[in-house]
Amino acid sequence: MNQFGGNWTEAKIEILIEYTQAYLSIMNIYASRCNWKLLYFDGFAGSGSISKKVGNQEKTIIGAARRILEIKEPRIFDQYYFVEKDTRHAAELKQMITNHFPNTLCHVESSDCNQKIVDMINFLKSEKGVNYKVLAFIDPYGMQLNWQTLLKMKQSDSIDAWILVPTGMGVNRLLTKNADIKNDWVERLMKFLGLTEKEIRNYFYTTTTQHTLFGEEVVTSKQEKAIERAASLYKQRLGEIFRHVTEPYIMKNSSNSILFHFFMVSNNKTGVKIANDIIKKYNK
Repeated sequence: MNQFGGNWTEAKIEILIEYTQAYLSIMNIYASRCNWKLLYFDGFAGSGSISKKVGNQEKTIIGAARRILEIKEPRIFDQYYFVEKDTRHAAELKQMITNHFPNTLCHVESSDCNQKIVDMINFLKSEKGVNYKVLAFIDPYGMQLNWQTLLKMKQSDSIDAWILVPTGMGVNRLLTKNADIKNDWVERLMKFLGLTEKEIRNYFYTTTTQHTLFGEEVVTSKQEKAIERAASLYKQRLGEIFRHVTEPYIMKNSSNSILFHFFMVSNNKTGVKIANDIIKKYNK
């Protein structure tokens, strides 16, 4: 069982479920007419349930994977593909599916999401996958999703994807105030954002020259509202891959600090309009 992250975790799942129901309603009209097959892809599927501490008691929250599988109307997906790198959680998810959804075509892979996304894109480009439409949920625990992986999605017009971006929990934590960033942190930022070290420093930091008693001193400082800047940058970069990107659902902790931004991306204008309408309700 996964550990609970906060109230925003439940809101995130509700947003996904509400969009999925709208997605399936639309696809139910066109799938048979256009001979489409529907695939649900979850890149960080977890175990199927989440534990939440309420006072001195443990409360169990049904995870996104099981909530998606429970949707029966107006139709189900033709296939479900769940990726969970943690072998224990993957085993728990497999057992849950066997117990509660034995007749559903599901695949559970204990593997790296980046590789499985590449495999999915290659499948969609193949003769077998050409008629598939995909709804993807990419909900990493941190900065595991590489930008080069997302770039692969540019090779297919068949994907709607919800992507959780750890702007506060990930990017901002690696951006030190004085720009003295550890080498491995710089590498992580480069892989996650798809930018060079110079581009990252130019975007998140300013350099000024100060006159002191002993002459001029160059001072490098972190830009204000770095989390918001990270979200704006990521949205802009997503727009280089997909034709349409939503405004984000902003996730905050009890201290009102921003932790994540949750985006939906698509090459379909209608899908993003629906997603934006849902997000607006939860951002209030």
